[in-house]
Amino acid sequence: MRIVDLIQRKRDGEELAPEELTALLEAYSRNEVPDYQMAAFLMAVYFSGMSDAEVTALTNHLLQTAVPLDLSAVPGVKVDMYSTGGVGDKTAMIAAPLAASAGVVVPMLAERALGAVGGTLDKLESIPGFRTDLSTDELRTQLNQVGLAYSAGSPDMVPADARLRVLRENTATVESVPLMAASVMAKKLATALDASVVDIKVGSGGGLRRQVKARRLAQMMVAIARRSDKRVQALITDMNQPLGYAIGNALEVMEASQTLQNVGPTDLTALSLELAARMIFLGEVTATIGEAREMAQAKLLDGSGYQKFKEVIEAQGGNPQVLDRFDLLPNAMGAREILSPRTGFVTGIDAHDIGVAAGMIGASRESRDETIDPAVGVILEVKVGQKVDEGAVLCRLYYTSEERLDEAAEQVEDAFRISNQPPDETNLILEVVG
Repeated sequence: MRIVDLIQRKRDGEELAPEELTALLEAYSRNEVPDYQMAAFLMAVYFSGMSDAEVTALTNHLLQTAVPLDLSAVPGVKVDMYSTGGVGDKTAMIAAPLAASAGVVVPMLAERALGAVGGTLDKLESIPGFRTDLSTDELRTQLNQVGLAYSAGSPDMVPADARLRVLRENTATVESVPLMAASVMAKKLATALDASVVDIKVGSGGGLRRQVKARRLAQMMVAIARRSDKRVQALITDMNQPLGYAIGNALEVMEASQTLQNVGPTDLTALSLELAARMIFLGEVTATIGEAREMAQAKLLDGSGYQKFKEVIEAQGGNPQVLDRFDLLPNAMGAREILSPRTGFVTGIDAHDIGVAAGMIGASRESRDETIDPAVGVILEVKVGQKVDEGAVLCRLYYTSEERLDEAAEQVEDAFRISNQPPDETNLILEVVG
């Protein structure tokens, strides 16, 4: 078997036999295939895709290297949620506490993020003292006592995936649908989950720009889960404008707190409730999804989800008072207002541009050794569909350094589209798969 022949065949759109793909991956794990050849193969996959059989072979290989997380000592149905990531997406800090307050056991093995936005761990770590480096024993104990824990997944859990992930990040192949499906599901299967709810973002601020690709990813993940006797439901959701109003780590913790107190943005509240409901349903707390929606709503209204989030913060070393006193969170030193250049209707807020601007002032990292400024970010004052007057505030940039502030302000100004006519209404949840 010549590696270059496999690369060429995949480049030309051919399907590799499972044993060929497995042999390639095993040779790479033994360092018999150099990074440059595996990088070429990943790029070939990015453009040519993979069949279901190839995705299964890749997932199985990743799992063979895994050190499974044993949660057998934790009673109850274990369900988590996973998002492909989007600008202003703080649903993991809302849906998970709501589901846990309803009796679902929720092990949230989250990640730090690269690119335009911070990941769930970055947001939680903006809470002073909050620990995400839980040991396996600490994770089990907290799940038994609290029912919810947020922890950084160990890179040793699925080492073959961790190695490929670094290569994908450096070759612009992270968004490859089959590579993403295998990577995510290998970690899910290694975590001994019973079920998972997946939020796949599509649009300018999501990892996938086209709904057809998002649907393909959802179908792949559901199929992998079924073959392993697990349950996955995937929601495909719109990410053309930021979710909620806050973009930035501590700012998003504040908005998550407001949402759990039922005074959050309409779009963020609606999506979080739907994600929580599906976690409750898959967690077998209710017999129907309708009953699960009612329970999620009840846990929001009676403050149970809010109290559960406080309980988790305290259990992981943080001060739960941050949810009541935002001055205890990192706060920016200054704010720059972005004003509307004309009167009209907001017909678009490019989520990608907003995320890039937030990153320019320190809200995210481009490499894993960079440090995030937890205090900075963007707060929108308007959403798509609203009417604004000339000179009205569209958003505010919260900063601690003026180094790239002007550049970020220009990026944000370009993100807003203002027209004479109101836009057509769009749905936040586009599809459900599984």
